Amino acid sequence: MTAQQGRYTGLLLVLCVALTGYRIWVILRLGLDPYVDEAYYWGWSQALDWGYYSKPPMIAAMIAASEAVFGHTLIALKLPALLCYPLTALVVQALGARLFSPRIGFWAAVVVLTIPLVSALGLFVSTDAPLLLFWAIALWGLARALDSGRWSNWLVVGVAFGLGMMTKYTMAAFAGSAFLAMLADPRGRRALGSARPWIAFALGVALFIPNVWWNVEHAFPTFRHTAEITRLESRSWAPGEFGEFIGAQWLSFGPLLAFGLLWVLARTPRLWRQPAYRLLLVMVWPLLLLVSVQALTGRANGNWAAPIYVAASLLVPAYLLEARRGRLFALAVGVNIAVMCLVYHWPDVHRLTGKPMSAKLDPFKRARGWSALAAQVAPHLARHPDAILMGVDRETLAQLNYQLQPKAWVSWNPEGRVMDQYELTTRLVPGEQRPILFASEGPDIAAIAARFEHVEPLGEVRVQVYPKLLRQRFLFLLQGFKGYK
Repeated sequence: MTAQQGRYTGLLLVLCVALTGYRIWVILRLGLDPYVDEAYYWGWSQALDWGYYSKPPMIAAMIAASEAVFGHTLIALKLPALLCYPLTALVVQALGARLFSPRIGFWAAVVVLTIPLVSALGLFVSTDAPLLLFWAIALWGLARALDSGRWSNWLVVGVAFGLGMMTKYTMAAFAGSAFLAMLADPRGRRALGSARPWIAFALGVALFIPNVWWNVEHAFPTFRHTAEITRLESRSWAPGEFGEFIGAQWLSFGPLLAFGLLWVLARTPRLWRQPAYRLLLVMVWPLLLLVSVQALTGRANGNWAAPIYVAASLLVPAYLLEARRGRLFALAVGVNIAVMCLVYHWPDVHRLTGKPMSAKLDPFKRARGWSALAAQVAPHLARHPDAILMGVDRETLAQLNYQLQPKAWVSWNPEGRVMDQYELTTRLVPGEQRPILFASEGPDIAAIAARFEHVEPLGEVRVQVYPKLLRQRFLFLLQGFKGYK
């Protein structure tokens, strides 16, 4: 590491620590509860396995490790995301310094830290956080491997690829993009004639095999879920979905940086001659086109293309700074920082209008009211400490499980369907002796009550978050399950 790169790295470390501390302060100041997916993933972390209904096991393992060190706190739950994004920025900085210069590497890292995608997801734990980290590490290893051909660099690629696959199946796109990048580069074509990249790929596959075997044992729930959400069997022309997807990308990368990326992509033929740009372009185009086609013919969530922003965060500053468009680049980053601060402090900004906040205007409304609701359920669970907590919907079970940590829980599932982790792993058995604390969305449970010998209404719990946002559940103590039929 040169002295210049060392100075930039030191400055970036200070920025990472400051921004992470700021995000922790924002989380605490906003008074948020977990989002449903965060509470859902926490439930996974309480029963570590090689797979779960909708995702591989990495996020659950990270949450379990965080809580083992820091306890059952909101920050411990979110810590994997809070750490993964700064680590991704540090890897991108190292990659940028190698491909271009320490200065460009530093500014690429700043882009990673401040794009709206990371600003938003940085407050919440999700699978995208470790996915972007492993994608960045794999790309860094690939760039080094193409330069040196060393075994150690290829092994980094293989390990990062395997860990990425254990995070989210989107990582499979890295293998395809890396293969195309090698075909497009004389060094890569030579490497393909050796055993090293193939052994690296085999290593990644080997790390992923436990999740494949888990799917085999459980009738492939994650694979089937992935096929269902991508609508592989029912695709059709959907320009509206495509428009929403493109809009999501514009918002994810930032209003001005998105135009900068479009500018760079439009110059692909000219930039293709330069190895550094060519590598990064191949890490953007294939996945972007693939998910765009998915959006145009059915469905694609905005974050499905998130890994392209690892390379894009380098492409845009490299091109703009080398083209002496530093002011435009600074303005683009400044807009993203302003957007981040506006979202983080939106309740404060809205308070200046003198009007009360409403559910329609609160971007964090889905993470409010759950701890207060659980506090009203807690006394009933305390009176029946051996009770099984039961719900019909995933949100109720996830939120109450996280807040109350009951000894057992179960999903009411008379059809025997499997649509989430609760339905996959829990079931009621006729003759169950433990009482069941049922949190129902509605007061009429006649169809459910008929399947039990004794039903005792416990009353209603409710939290009025906003005039038009009510958290409400009706509690019942059920005993003597007779079976679904």
